[in-house]
Amino acid sequence: MNVPIEIVIRGLPKAQPRAKAFSRGGHARVYDPGTSMDWKGDIIRAAQPHRPAEPFSTPMRLDLCVFLPRPQSLRRKKDPDGPVWAPKKPDRDNLDKAVLDALTADGWFSDDCLVVFGVLAKVYHRKGGVPGAIIRIARANAIDLDAVTRRQP
Repeated sequence: MNVPIEIVIRGLPKAQPRAKAFSRGGHARVYDPGTSMDWKGDIIRAAQPHRPAEPFSTPMRLDLCVFLPRPQSLRRKKDPDGPVWAPKKPDRDNLDKAVLDALTADGWFSDDCLVVFGVLAKVYHRKGGVPGAIIRIARANAIDLDAVTRRQP
């Protein structure tokens, strides 16, 4: 499989929800509310043409830029045309989790713990743009390791 790989996804990004728990008949059960299922399906459909024949088994880097719907308050003429930071919900770690869960379910990784590094950005899409995401996957390398450990405590 050739890496790096870039995947462009169109769709409404959704964060991975927290597992819900309930008790019935004295037995506790946990379930996924499923609110991110459409988004995960969008990810899998966009990624399938690039999917490796075998799941990755080495440390990987996954960069993710999520383009959230631009709020009406940022569509005025005086607002920037390009993407702008999205400092609102959903949390970026939950957006990342939904992407990793979808790719793992689709056979990209035997376990998403193999993703050891990556840049994660959360922005509102540009004016006239659409919601979605760009995923870049590559093997993690010594340069990545040096960049994050250079000033180890």
